[in-house]
Amino acid sequence: MKKTEQLKQMINSQHLEFIMEAHSGLSAAIAEEAGFRGIWASGLSISAAMGVRDNNEASWTQVLDVLEFMSDATSVPILLDGDTGYGNFNNARRLVKKLEQRQIAGVCIEDKLFPKTNSFIHAKAQPLADVDEFCGKIKAMKDTQSDEDFVVVARVEAFITGWGLEEALRRAEAYRQAGADAVLIHSKRSDIVEIESFMKEWGGRLPVVIVPTKYYTTPTLRFQELGVSLVIWANHNLRASIEAMKKTSSQIFQEKSLVHVEDGVATLEEVFRLQRAGELQTAEQKYLPSTGKDSDERP
Repeated sequence: MKKTEQLKQMINSQHLEFIMEAHSGLSAAIAEEAGFRGIWASGLSISAAMGVRDNNEASWTQVLDVLEFMSDATSVPILLDGDTGYGNFNNARRLVKKLEQRQIAGVCIEDKLFPKTNSFIHAKAQPLADVDEFCGKIKAMKDTQSDEDFVVVARVEAFITGWGLEEALRRAEAYRQAGADAVLIHSKRSDIVEIESFMKEWGGRLPVVIVPTKYYTTPTLRFQELGVSLVIWANHNLRASIEAMKKTSSQIFQEKSLVHVEDGVATLEEVFRLQRAGELQTAEQKYLPSTGKDSDERP
């Protein structure tokens, strides 16, 4: 089954589905090996891994380079956190072409202005995109895709920016009519009040995606009860790696030794395994010429 079909089935499933954040080929391979059937290519995580801010400081072509490695390293579908589409409708539809070339299964775009700012930084000061302009962007993306199963998710930021339920519903419905395959309803509250209010009024018109980064204490069963289709665990591989690297770097610096560190980190053999070094060794035996007596060697 194509990666696009896999993602579309997950979003339209009658059961709650989950995808895990990754930001590199290695982290994507680890997420798949853990059992996740889909991957969230987080804009925050990819930019942070590059050492830049989540403000479109990394260009969209640099993001594509990372995605290509992620796609090559995995067999499960990847949903890209595509920020605002990196510009207007023309940028967004070119993005779709380039994502399809790399076998990326879908993209999520948010209704804010380019360059974007992370939703958890001064959220109420962030202006939202004009609804008609954003709908045109969705239509252009859907018209451009060559694979009918490629997924476009419209991310609604009305709650994040303080506009409330009425505006969230108005925008979500407009994006549905524009052709979005699903809507992502974002909230920065520590409870699920905004998500509950939206789901009650939305009535299942289109699959709903959520990102429970801030309301992580909500029981997962509640998401299922509300009719949520897809949950994104949005940034935890990156955050886990930061803590691990800070601890290891600090300990090595202070102790000037590896004695107390070695047992707490992955072995080199594990790194080689994740890189699929064994496959290369097998391929070498199959494709490289023999170096025995019958080889064509000069004296």
